[in-house]
Amino acid sequence: MICMFPLVVCEAGEKAYEKYKMDLTYKSALTQAMEKFAQDDRARFVGYGLLDGKGANGTLKSIPNSKIVETTVAENLLMGMAQGMAMAGLLPLVYIERGDFIFCCMSALVSHLDKCREISRGEFSPCVIIRIHVGKRLKPLFTGPTHTTEPTEMLKAALKMPVYRVTTPDEVQAAYGRAIWEQKEGISSSVIVEFGDLI
Repeated sequence: MICMFPLVVCEAGEKAYEKYKMDLTYKSALTQAMEKFAQDDRARFVGYGLLDGKGANGTLKSIPNSKIVETTVAENLLMGMAQGMAMAGLLPLVYIERGDFIFCCMSALVSHLDKCREISRGEFSPCVIIRIHVGKRLKPLFTGPTHTTEPTEMLKAALKMPVYRVTTPDEVQAAYGRAIWEQKEGISSSVIVEFGDLI
């Protein structure tokens, strides 16, 4: 006699998974990724306007303020701070509010963070996740031409670290899964570019 119970469980599991995938939105995938990242005691979110879950399009609402390092509007400073935090053993995630603002911290990103392992001859390998939000072009409110530049290709050309452009919930999950793992293992920093029009 063949037991059919495993088949029933498998079908039920597949149906539950399919419903979960249909219900998973771009924003909920980002929120889940932030919650997964925050589970590590060493995790810190670096940026401005993030306290009390107010920034990052509501994707940090469940993150306690004790994990947030609030800075002034100074992208090069916050990128340098994140590198120092990583060198001290923390796991920083930098939130860049608009794609265009990444240009304000290119020195710290390209010349320091991306090349730290090389210029220190392997003595230091700080790993930082950089989350870049590209402002809305199609949905209200249009954030304007100085907030909607998509820097993915430029960053891929300038950096050795991986740069992910995420446009679906599955891509969000895959990119953050990889980036979080590589950061914890001390393998690499990562850049993840997201889009306001998809939230």
